[in-house]
Amino acid sequence: MAAIITDKFKQQFAQTVFQEVFFPTGSSQHKYYIGIGRSEQWDSSETVPTPTNSPRSIRNLRAGLQSIKTASDASFVIPRYNWTSGAIYQAYDDDFTEIPNNSYYVFTEDNQVFICLQQGRSNTGSINTSTVKPTKPTDATKALRPFKNSDGYIWKFLYTLGGARSSKFLSANFIPIEEILDSATLGRSHTLLESEQLLVQDAAVPGQITAVAITAGGTGYTSAPTVTINGDGVRAAATAFVSGGAVVKIELDSSTDSTIAMGQGYNFASVAFNGGGGTGANARTIIGPDSGMGNDPRVDLKSTSLMFNTKPEGIEDSNFLTNQDFRQVTLIRDPKVAGGDSDFTGTSGKVLRFLKLQAAASTSFKDVVITGQNSGAQAHIDDVDNDRIFFHQSELTGFKPFAEGEVIQGGGASGTLVGSGVDADADAFTIDDIEKLSGDILYIENRAPVFRSANQTEDIKVVITL
Repeated sequence: MAAIITDKFKQQFAQTVFQEVFFPTGSSQHKYYIGIGRSEQWDSSETVPTPTNSPRSIRNLRAGLQSIKTASDASFVIPRYNWTSGAIYQAYDDDFTEIPNNSYYVFTEDNQVFICLQQGRSNTGSINTSTVKPTKPTDATKALRPFKNSDGYIWKFLYTLGGARSSKFLSANFIPIEEILDSATLGRSHTLLESEQLLVQDAAVPGQITAVAITAGGTGYTSAPTVTINGDGVRAAATAFVSGGAVVKIELDSSTDSTIAMGQGYNFASVAFNGGGGTGANARTIIGPDSGMGNDPRVDLKSTSLMFNTKPEGIEDSNFLTNQDFRQVTLIRDPKVAGGDSDFTGTSGKVLRFLKLQAAASTSFKDVVITGQNSGAQAHIDDVDNDRIFFHQSELTGFKPFAEGEVIQGGGASGTLVGSGVDADADAFTIDDIEKLSGDILYIENRAPVFRSANQTEDIKVVITL
């Protein structure tokens, strides 16, 4: 049996997660955090392995988890394609199953996003390169409609990306995208750029013919045949161009005020050719999204990806390590407070357990493997804080508990554990710490080592694509 999952299902699933982040309600609300961990090397050459979707992989990630910080904001995103003069861009097609490599949308240096509705073509049918940067028309009315540049490309303005969203979600590989909601749903008034996009959304026309694509050029045409668009909508009109006896280009008509005759109300449409002296020409219509091009850019641009962002600064309320590195990033939902069943609700938290020494610990313990003299237990040391050493155990060290009051050694240093509270199976004792085995692990990313310093802020972006 052949089957697929549609973009609509993927978008609805992503929207459910998006709403959990943005609009948590009642007892069903969830908290999302981005976590970092694994201070030890991958191997001697630091070859980053591909993570696997297995219980073992998840357990290993939990074992080395250092800290988490809330991911209180999220955005739908799309792959980033910058407009470049001399490039060829595809036109939107209702037959696309995914975004083509030479995309049908662009992001400009003005932080504006445009969708391409028609490629520029010469009178012989060859595709033009895009040489005129799409720019939002200054005329307020024209800014809401598709427009044609002198290189023949037809573009439609969708939105301008503001500084706040750029800071959180714009990256070298992704562009944030969203549907602007009414101010009552948002719980605040719109920004200027949000109001601009809302006008575009509200002006969208359902059932427009965005282009007519030639499927066969035919032969023997001595003049351009008449193009007729038949369907359940109205007012779409197009003109054919002939070269070498074949139909090589079809353009939607435009009026004196540059309004392009895309019509409206089409759910189904076909193309007929009459006259011209030839035979065999055939074409199909391309119909825009059901709600109209621009009504929801997530639909127009086929977004099925969510980005979460967090920016831990320095020690982040003493919950993040400095002068230490990490190699794994995770997205975790609904972690619990250590030592109990209560949901963790803090902004940030430390996941590591600690061992308490009888005297201040040597800094030589940091980032080495220690061994218990009596127990033979081993652990990776992530941080040293006076008489406490924060640690994690792994498959390499084993998970054997340390013995109370025993001597530990590592990195050329030694120390003596206190007589209680040193069980490696116990949770950390500070109230803000997180139960390492709690929460749903939704994402695992392995990285090359990232070293953190006290005056450093990480910009951690997690992208989940459905």
